[in-house]
Amino acid sequence: MSDRWRIGAHEFESRLIVGTGKYASVDQAIQAIRTSGAEMVTVAVRRVDLSDRASGSLMSALLELGVTLLPNTAGCHTADEAVRTAKIGRELAEVDLVKLEVIGCQRTLFPDMPETLKAAQMLLDDGFTVLPYITDDPVMATRLAEMGCAAVMPLGAPIGSGLGLRNPYNIRIIMELVDVPVIVDAGVGTASDAAVAMELGCSAVLMNTGIAGANDPVLMASAMRNAVLAGRQAFRAGRIGKKLYATASSPLDGLING
Repeated sequence: MSDRWRIGAHEFESRLIVGTGKYASVDQAIQAIRTSGAEMVTVAVRRVDLSDRASGSLMSALLELGVTLLPNTAGCHTADEAVRTAKIGRELAEVDLVKLEVIGCQRTLFPDMPETLKAAQMLLDDGFTVLPYITDDPVMATRLAEMGCAAVMPLGAPIGSGLGLRNPYNIRIIMELVDVPVIVDAGVGTASDAAVAMELGCSAVLMNTGIAGANDPVLMASAMRNAVLAGRQAFRAGRIGKKLYATASSPLDGLING
């Protein structure tokens, strides 16, 4: 039962996207990524040397793993800064994809949405496949989708907080309003958070700290892989309706008395 999905010209089977930061070593990062089954991996252009292809480097290991790279503009605070960073990422990673991040508050790491809109238009005009990190604002999500972004990535909670989906209702509204994939980005702390996002009908979940920050990152990568798969299957299967009172699993109605 194939359940593949697309981002621009790129097609994937795994609906789990993972990052590369905060691991104890390159070996641990690669082992966790491999275990996660992720086919798309995001790398921070300003924090990872994408030009280092020497043996033992992160880039060398990622290329050997065969994943699709998703350069991101983490650490940028203006549209111009994000666009410059994205262009560097495209040149070094040789991919048109970019996870657009323009941070507006250093304490919360919430995105600056006016600057994000500005940067998104500039990148779209330059031929990028843009995946913007956004607040869970349905209006902003709609505008970015209408501009031509390949997906929208509303935060579930602040980056690295592990709080899970704080406002699942806004996520549901966003999914009803846009015709592009909705990817929950940020805030996932454990497997149940990922499952909830997928049960809502999100196209995918992106996480880094939830795996890399676990006591056993490789084991957590396995848990997240299973959670995303289970959540997606539950969404496709269709859950039962919620009721206030019990309904017998083995009803007596219709039984024939001997």
